Amino acid sequence: MTEANNMANKLLINDLDVLKHHIAKFYSVVQIQKDVNGQELWTEQLGDKLDPLFGHNHLPLTSPKGFLFAEKEVLYKFDGETFETILPRVHPKVLFGVQACDLSAIAYQDKFFEHDPYYQKRREHILLVGIDCESPCANGFCVQVDAGPHVKDNTADLVLSRLSVDETNESSEWLVIAQTEKGINSIKGMMLDKADNKHLKRRRELFEKVRSEFVDYSYISNAIEYINDNSVPAQLWEELSVRCMGCSGCTNLCPTCSCYSTYEVVEKKTVTPASISNEVKLEVTHSETIRCWDSCLFEGFQKEASGHNPSQKAAQRVERFWFHKFSDEYLPEFQRYGCVGCGRCEQTCPGSIGVHSVMKRIDQQCCN
Repeated sequence: MTEANNMANKLLINDLDVLKHHIAKFYSVVQIQKDVNGQELWTEQLGDKLDPLFGHNHLPLTSPKGFLFAEKEVLYKFDGETFETILPRVHPKVLFGVQACDLSAIAYQDKFFEHDPYYQKRREHILLVGIDCESPCANGFCVQVDAGPHVKDNTADLVLSRLSVDETNESSEWLVIAQTEKGINSIKGMMLDKADNKHLKRRRELFEKVRSEFVDYSYISNAIEYINDNSVPAQLWEELSVRCMGCSGCTNLCPTCSCYSTYEVVEKKTVTPASISNEVKLEVTHSETIRCWDSCLFEGFQKEASGHNPSQKAAQRVERFWFHKFSDEYLPEFQRYGCVGCGRCEQTCPGSIGVHSVMKRIDQQCCN
C-alpha cells in the first residue's frame, strides 16, 4: 500500500455517534454497558436507540471472548441414523470500542481456532472497532507484554483514537484508522475529513504519555525470565496451589483462555415408523454433542479414560497454567505470550493468586 493510499484510510470525526449509527445500518452494535446492578458488560444493543460510548477509559471485568468462542454450544446432533453438524446461526455484529489488550487476545484466539468452523463462522461476521486507551487501567500491564495501551497494527478493522477534547468536555476530535478492507467498507459513504501527519504525530505523543503513566511492574518481567529458565522451585508452586479454589474465575475471565470440553445429552424416544405396522414400536436414541468452556485448573481436565491423570496435583496444574501464559515455547506459534496484561485474574481470584500476586512471589523467592 502506498503512503498516499495509506493516509487515505486515516480520517477525522468529531462525533462517534455518527460513526456508530452509520455502522449500525449493517451490523448489530455490541459495546460496554452498565446493567441494572451497575455491572459493566459487553452487551448487544437492541432497537434503534444506541447508548453513548462507555468504557474507553478503563477495562470492564469481562472481555468480548464469548461473542467468538461461545461459552456453550451444540456441535452435532444424532437422530438415531445420521450425525448433523450444527454451525451457529449468526448475524453481523460490530464490537465497538474494544481495548488493545482484548484485541491482542482476539488475534491470539484467531490463531488457536484457525481451523475451528464454529469460531470462524462467528469471526467472519464480526467487525472489530478498537479504541486507544487514554490512561492505565487498574492492574493493567499491557506495555510489558506488548499488548497496548494503543491498538496494535492488524488487530482491528477500525481504530479510534481521541486526539483532543474541548473545554466543555462535550466534543472530541477522533482519529479513525481503517486497517482492513472490512473496515474501509464499513465507513463507505461517510463524508469525513482526511487526517494528516500532524494527527498521526499527536497519536504517537499520546501513546508515549499513557505509556509513561504505567506503574513499574518489573517483577513481572523478572518472573517471566525465571519461568522460562525453569528456576521456580517446586515448593513455591505447592504453596501457591493451596490457595487455588478451582473456581475457574481466572480462566473464564482471561481473554486468551481457550480450554473446553464436550459432553453428550442423550434422549431415547419411542417411535412408530410409518412403513411398519402401528403395533411395532422402536426405541431411537437422539443425542446432542455440546461444547462448553472448561478450565485447565480443574482436577479432571486432563484425566484420561484409563484413569491416569498427568496433572493430578494442584501444584502441577497451577505451574502449567502460568507456563502456558508466559513460556517462550509458544512464541513461534502465536508470536506473543498467552497473557495480554489485562489483570482480570488478579481482580477476580478469591485465593489471591492472580498474575500480580504470583509473579511477585516468584520474583521475591527466585531473586533471593
